[in-house]
Amino acid sequence: MSIGNTITTIQAVEKLSALEIDPDQAAEAYRERIIGPVRGLLPDKELQSIAEQLSGSCTTEIASFNEFTELLTDSDGPMEQFDHVLFDTAPTGHTIRLLQLPGSWTDFLNEGKGDASCLGPLSGLDKQRDLYAGAVAALSDPLRTRLVLVARAQRSTLTEIARTHTELAAIGLTHQYVVINGVLPAPAEPADPLAEAIYTREQQAIAALPDELHLLPTDQVDLKAANIVGLETLTTLFDADPGTPTDNEEAPTDDSAAPLTTLIDELASGDHGLIVCMGKGGVGKTTVAAAIAVALADRGHQVHLTTTDPAGHLTDTLHGTLENLHVSSIDPAEATRAYRDHVLATKGRALDQQGRSMLEEDLRSPCTEEVAVFQAFSRVISESRHKFVVVDTAPTGHTLLLLDATGSYHREVARQFGDRQFTTPLMRLQDPDLTKVIVVTLAETTPVLEAAGLQEELERAGIHPWAWVINNSLAAARPASPLLRRRAAAERPQIDKVRSDLADRLAVVPLLPTEPVGIPALERLTGSGAVAP
Repeated sequence: MSIGNTITTIQAVEKLSALEIDPDQAAEAYRERIIGPVRGLLPDKELQSIAEQLSGSCTTEIASFNEFTELLTDSDGPMEQFDHVLFDTAPTGHTIRLLQLPGSWTDFLNEGKGDASCLGPLSGLDKQRDLYAGAVAALSDPLRTRLVLVARAQRSTLTEIARTHTELAAIGLTHQYVVINGVLPAPAEPADPLAEAIYTREQQAIAALPDELHLLPTDQVDLKAANIVGLETLTTLFDADPGTPTDNEEAPTDDSAAPLTTLIDELASGDHGLIVCMGKGGVGKTTVAAAIAVALADRGHQVHLTTTDPAGHLTDTLHGTLENLHVSSIDPAEATRAYRDHVLATKGRALDQQGRSMLEEDLRSPCTEEVAVFQAFSRVISESRHKFVVVDTAPTGHTLLLLDATGSYHREVARQFGDRQFTTPLMRLQDPDLTKVIVVTLAETTPVLEAAGLQEELERAGIHPWAWVINNSLAAARPASPLLRRRAAAERPQIDKVRSDLADRLAVVPLLPTEPVGIPALERLTGSGAVAP
């Protein structure tokens, strides 16, 4: 069944309803609430100007945020009928941003608003002052809100939720729990070396839980033999039995997909370019981006590896340095500070005290962060004309907001320059000779669906993905464990779908016995020539 942006009753489950906050639909409804009342009253030129001010990523963020806060604070509307409301949030960095916004906008509105970068979106914000204050109260009330931090039994993801715990506790969200999901049960005899290695690795990660998480209530959910998709499998999630794996699962034998090194061979045939790894959270974008960057640097190319993910952990993945490889991150807080300093030093230089105060006030808007991150991203894109730049992007939703800002900037430049020649960051992203977008996913139903949706969004922006990478494939690893063999067999339809319907090029990376952390491990990942399913 289809679930949209209105409350939908799930007929197969008594007392269950669902909805999805669609950012594009939310933004369109938000624009219409502002423009609709004056349509027919103002000249078309003024309406067009208002629409342009409301076309950027800041509007999308505010509109989605409004829907989120309305659900939090709805005391006499449709949400009142429910005893419990569960939010499946965006990945870490995007969620932290969303949960910080109630306080950020409340502070900004209480201090007054500026009149430049967020003028359009802010025209509808002031009316929401009480709503945002109510959202702050709801989020920080332990009797109303419980935050569940979900991670796999991996050192990197556990470290990430530890950071999330600290950041959200700092803004008052202290009622937190931890769930470690997909934990491999102790392998039965006869042992499978891969299963034994994964089990040992996961148990070591759990034993070394970051100190910040030790005091939080923690639960574990075992890995199941079948993917948890559909009502029938959802009802088995909390069962002690992992499923009914059999010993006669057939391992896929098709070898038509390439290992990751094949893509790197093609990339390395040039001497510069932009390589952008995109995908949903938790699919291994950071590992794939780092492996590509290390392989190109090993071949003598100058490489800049960077991330736009607020929760990025490139340094942890590399765990070392390499000649020819420069590593950085686009830190939203640092980018915002640098942007504010630059604007005050340039636009603010000739202003009197009152004008400078107004500019400073405008720069305190939470929208400033979106502008600052976009500008930092644009500088990285420009570097790719002279060297290889490999970008580990934030998870899908956050990345699409960044691309939306890129598109808004392109439209504004096109409007101002008219027939004169110009080049924008979007045009560089659309250039297949310069930019190679790699969609990273897992061979599971939901990740492939989300990656296909990402590809559709990119196509609408004129950006065609160059290749897909299926990461952590059990089918490629050829396990002996009955449970893992059943999961490997379930990957085959998804691999076939990507190969036949979605990808121009496909590489498959096997699930490894040890996490690919550190430069030697990343080099093995790209030089092993692993057999693909």
